[in-house]
Amino acid sequence: MLKPFIAALLVMPSHAFAWTFSPVPICTLAHVEPSALVMVTYDPDTRLYALHMERAGGWPEAEVFALRFEDGAALTISTDRHVVEGTRLTVIDRGFGNVLRGLEANTKAVAVLGDLSVEVSLTDAAPAVAAFRDCPAEGLV
Repeated sequence: MLKPFIAALLVMPSHAFAWTFSPVPICTLAHVEPSALVMVTYDPDTRLYALHMERAGGWPEAEVFALRFEDGAALTISTDRHVVEGTRLTVIDRGFGNVLRGLEANTKAVAVLGDLSVEVSLTDAAPAVAAFRDCPAEGLV
């Protein structure tokens, strides 16, 4: 079951679906649209980046998760180190340079896990990514 605040985000009016940045409590990029809630975080205490994607229908089990960036500087990244817990998919790593470049330089991302593809708009992501990169935390790329 979705947490109440995530469920509330998923029913917000479409004009509220912009990419946002917050430096508190950790550096966070966030975006919500009907298909998914997307968050990218950087925790300076652990020096780890995380991508979290939450969707009401959950995620299938699959060996490889891919994130395909389109309509700009096309790029596909993939990993077998993702974790699916209920409605949330998480990828954690020490470097997210390719993820940040993909978010900045494209207008669409497609998350692929097994037979499921989830499209996410990146139309207004670049300013929020720039703010994320400027987050006052050591180790950001």
